[in-house]
Amino acid sequence: MRHRILSRELGPAAWGAWVPALLLLAAGALATPAPGLAQQVTADSSPDAIVRHVDDLLRGESSQGRARMEVVTERWTRSMEMEMWSLGQDYSLVRVLSPSREAGTATLKVERDIWNYLPRVDRTIKVPGAGMGGSWMGSHFTYDDLVRESSLIDDFEVERSFRGERDGTEILEFTLTPLPEAPVVWSRLELDVRVSDMMPLATRYFDERGDLARTMRFGEFRRMGGRLVPTRLEMHPEDKPGESTTIHYDELEFDVGLSRDFFSLARLREGR
Repeated sequence: MRHRILSRELGPAAWGAWVPALLLLAAGALATPAPGLAQQVTADSSPDAIVRHVDDLLRGESSQGRARMEVVTERWTRSMEMEMWSLGQDYSLVRVLSPSREAGTATLKVERDIWNYLPRVDRTIKVPGAGMGGSWMGSHFTYDDLVRESSLIDDFEVERSFRGERDGTEILEFTLTPLPEAPVVWSRLELDVRVSDMMPLATRYFDERGDLARTMRFGEFRRMGGRLVPTRLEMHPEDKPGESTTIHYDELEFDVGLSRDFFSLARLREGR
């Protein structure tokens, strides 16, 4: 399952009328570990190997799970429970389970196309290209976060920029600079990895002017499906102090035998 997480604020009225879909996890941002995690990396591994390992934590052959998302803005706070399925990088389905007024709202991703289903009006809407920068589910993740298809290694040049202790934890910091022609909106990323178990701690995103735009923090590392993964992901927009989107993974299963046929418009509308 691949979860990815989003960014531009949506008001409560729009939330109730539409509800896009995360990555997420789709969520696309939120995500699931890849089967090839048996590969061992250490602090002495190459920067590319370590960043590939971290990137693969949020990818998977196929997966199914449940998560809770909490969005905190200046004006309101929202919580929802979701079930999601994914197959590789190109297929994902996220369905809202609660609150009851949003139950059945769903988002389907097939390659670079995304559809939302709104059960209250029984309508399926395809997200236009111009809407890809919009918020997913009123969160601080965007549709662009959902459709990222390539790996960090494919899009960025990786350089180790720091090794040492911060806040009592030994970390490795990597600076990722976009390769020429890479479809990337960021001028650079900074990734912090914990040396003790090579788990990601934070990713910082810098805009085209070189200013910090948002920070993703990882935490609550637990074993799910036999793999150590971060089960809490927090997105913090730099221009809105105090606002955040947090995704908590409650259940994750891997290699669940899904096929491409599962990810259909008919399934999007099923509500189960």
